[in-house]
Amino acid sequence: MARRNKLDKFADLDGFVNVYQNFDEKNPAASGPGGKKVDLKGHWSEGHFGNAHPLTLELACGRGEYSLALGWQYPERNFLGVDIKGARIWQGARKALQENLTNVAFLRTRIEMLDAFFAPGEISEIWITFPDPFPRDSKVNRRLTSPHFLQVYRPLLKHGGVIHLKTDDPGLYAYTLESLAETPFAHVLGHWDDIYAGELPTPELAFKTYYEGMHLEAGKTIKYVRFTLDPMP
Repeated sequence: MARRNKLDKFADLDGFVNVYQNFDEKNPAASGPGGKKVDLKGHWSEGHFGNAHPLTLELACGRGEYSLALGWQYPERNFLGVDIKGARIWQGARKALQENLTNVAFLRTRIEMLDAFFAPGEISEIWITFPDPFPRDSKVNRRLTSPHFLQVYRPLLKHGGVIHLKTDDPGLYAYTLESLAETPFAHVLGHWDDIYAGELPTPELAFKTYYEGMHLEAGKTIKYVRFTLDPMP
């Protein structure tokens, strides 16, 4: 039953007007509603959202809870959740449609492939909310704040654009600070090892995901790093 339900969700995604998908790493083309091939690289805001508003990505978005919350809070901005897990994206995409949240959409693809779908300087802001910390050293390059991914984000981020990491994992938090310190083009704007110990560093941190609620119930502290990247020379 669970398997059939998952397949039903995948079928729904093909018809959702706010979902784009890529399944072939060797052929980085996105499919929109009905499986139609689309090319929105360089013009996501105009091509999908029908405006020229700034574009924010939520990477490893899962159910898209942050994208949805930010979309409600900032109607003058566009938000795109990115994840490879279709069943999770289905939840956020369906909710956005039900609530007529037209400034939120989703891209189902691997984050390693961002440069295939976004043009230099197209992204104004990135949120990385409770990603897999990949604690094993053998998977260090899969951490979304590794030097490898910083190189992926750098050309795509608009000059002055900000990247936010929100995590409960002390290892990923420490690793991120180390990674940024060793990256000449990265600059830490602030970091907090317990955001709820005092006044929130930024109001958007008040939004809580399903997983954050679980972490807090387990007595974990929530950590936050805000940083920027120099533009490409």
